[in-house]
Amino acid sequence: MIPAQCRAARGLLDWTQGKLAEAAGLLFSTVVKFERSERAVAAGAVQAMKRSLVKAGVEFIAEYGGGPSVRLRKASE
Repeated sequence: MIPAQCRAARGLLDWTQGKLAEAAGLLFSTVVKFERSERAVAAGAVQAMKRSLVKAGVEFIAEYGGGPSVRLRKASE
């Protein structure tokens, strides 16, 4: 997951950075610094954020010819 995907995923869920931090069991500052690319964040922290977003219904995709993206899981899935 890259910072832009994280921001987009939160937007789809209407989550604040604080909500993501809480759901992932991380400090608020970790989410902020990751999304701003201010410092390297431990791989485990990035995975915790991604797991929380996936659990809430976000899919991480890479469209053919496009860059990394996110979407909400379809209701039937």
